Amino acid sequence: MTHPERPCKLCKKMFTGKETKIFCSPICKADYHFKLKRVTNDAARSIDKILHRNRSTLLEIMGKNSSQKKVDRSLLDQKKFNWHYVTSYHLNSANKMVNYVYDFSWMLFSDQEVLIKRIRRLSDEAE
Repeated sequence: MTHPERPCKLCKKMFTGKETKIFCSPICKADYHFKLKRVTNDAARSIDKILHRNRSTLLEIMGKNSSQKKVDRSLLDQKKFNWHYVTSYHLNSANKMVNYVYDFSWMLFSDQEVLIKRIRRLSDEAE
């Protein structure tokens, strides 16, 4: 059984082999995955930087011991809080969007006030 020639996914050199094979050599396969991992890590690193900055901003506003605080949106804007990056979100029972940045949540109200809450982990409560 002969297999048709096709181009390597990385170098485009024509090769033959099993139908499931997409690289002409182990070198091309390794190089492709190395480049893919590097691009992915670079993107993740830049997003993590934004998320960590957002969390630091919320922590700075909340202080060490506050469990919740309501502040004006302009305070977060002044501190260059990036509203588009969150770790998760959901709609609460009042159909209001709750956004999370790691162990903090925030809700933006129509009067431009922001309610920030610290999410306590079970391990924190035991201490």
